[in-house]
Amino acid sequence: QGNMAFTGKYEFEGDENYEDFVKKIGLPSDKVEMGRNCKIITEVLQNGNDFTWTQHFPGGRTTTNTFTIGKEADMETMGGRKFKATVKMEDGKIVADFPNYHHTAEICGGKLVEISIASGVVYKRTSKKIA
Repeated sequence: QGNMAFTGKYEFEGDENYEDFVKKIGLPSDKVEMGRNCKIITEVLQNGNDFTWTQHFPGGRTTTNTFTIGKEADMETMGGRKFKATVKMEDGKIVADFPNYHHTAEICGGKLVEISIASGVVYKRTSKKIA
């Protein structure tokens, strides 16, 4: 494909249903506090079907997931849990099933829009492109 649609650096802009979502997935309260209105910088490198997805948290903590569309990969959750997942591409969206939530990411109007669903709670995070 060579579609570089996701490549870029994105800064957290806003989210919806954060509290309800993190309760549903059982995130520890210190992590909940850390992630609230957190200016996460998401850096995406896309090379065809290969992705490196890095999240930079204030205070220097970083989470990186490297995956290839359609192949099983070792991943890490928001809470730092390791698991295996096969990431898919559906209608231009990246789709992954995390241990306790379903996650999609897409570029919409130049913004990175990520949606996670856990037990009927829809958490939406929007980040604006900064590089």
